[in-house]
Amino acid sequence: MTQDELKALVGQAALQYVTPGEIVGVGTGSTVNKFIDALASMKDQIQGAVSSSVASTARLQALGIPVFEANDVAELSVYIDGADEIDASGYMVKGGGAALTREKIVAAQSRRFVCIADESKMVKHLGAFPLPVEVIPMATARVARQFAAMGGKATVRLKDGQPLVTDNGQHILDVTGLQVADPLAFESQVNQWPGVVTVGVFAYQKAHVCLLGTSTGVKTLNF
Repeated sequence: MTQDELKALVGQAALQYVTPGEIVGVGTGSTVNKFIDALASMKDQIQGAVSSSVASTARLQALGIPVFEANDVAELSVYIDGADEIDASGYMVKGGGAALTREKIVAAQSRRFVCIADESKMVKHLGAFPLPVEVIPMATARVARQFAAMGGKATVRLKDGQPLVTDNGQHILDVTGLQVADPLAFESQVNQWPGVVTVGVFAYQKAHVCLLGTSTGVKTLNF
């Protein structure tokens, strides 16, 4: 199967984790788009969704699925999102779609995180994928120097030749050259740096379940 077909497969499989009558947390990205399309088939069975990005909100609403503000919902039973990398403990790197801060917020609001991904995202150690870090623009150069001191190389993500601006009005640094040996400690450390909004290591908001699309079907991993 193609990567696109694998994404559709796990997007469909994620429907089993959606509780009828409730509000579902919805992430961002190409794999999640497949889940959103599948969710439309049961839109009359749920109250709606809390979305982690402007793009996902638009897709949900276009399919007739109501979108609630996170502040108006106390708790979500499940959050369904993709990953750029996921390891055998359920720790992830996320933020390739630049929505990492809102993704982490909705994940923290949810009792269960179900990661949907194709098998290319499964890794032994986090760090091969450029690590996204959302930063306040005035701190960009200093945060980049802090990553350089750790042996990493941080570059500002661009869009149309200009720094990409997130849904929160901030910039993204993509960091290469690091291997994240201790995801919990790394997330804690970088999140303390002044100017960092969110680091794209999801260790405290790790996945509880991963639906992994493989050539032989969907593999369910529980962490």
